[in-house]
Amino acid sequence: MANRHLQRSIAMQSLFEWDFNRKKKDAILSIVDKNIKDLAVGIDETDLIVFLVENVINNQNDIDELIAQCASDWPLEQITTVDRNILRIGICELLYGDYNKVPPKVAINEAIELAKTFGGPNSAKFVNGVLGTIYREMGEPLKDDDKNKKNNKKTKKRIIKK
Repeated sequence: MANRHLQRSIAMQSLFEWDFNRKKKDAILSIVDKNIKDLAVGIDETDLIVFLVENVINNQNDIDELIAQCASDWPLEQITTVDRNILRIGICELLYGDYNKVPPKVAINEAIELAKTFGGPNSAKFVNGVLGTIYREMGEPLKDDDKNKKNNKKTKKRIIKK
């Protein structure tokens, strides 16, 4: 498992444990420390775990409001604890992440992979739908970057011909 993917998995498992145990804010750091010791054997960097957990905790109300808006058929309490925390991580990366390190589509794909690994049979589709909606509402940042790079020469030729 790649280092950043493992870090996301540990962040999700830490948030799951925190959420399952009634969201005691003072407990999250000890949960993260325990999970890093138990699950992050052999990795040197744990910055992504800390970034994701801290940003989810600090921005939970805003993140949960987005989930409620974009999954209006599913009250937050009815979304499984795993799916809810995968969505929180995905939204955290979309809203607060560095697009130079993790482009939005990569953040969405990573959340879908977490859902395939830890969620139920429909989790990946659900996570994809909610995060895709949020991505579109954000204006689809960096959507055309690859196209622009590929089509840049064609566009220049058309401009020159005129």
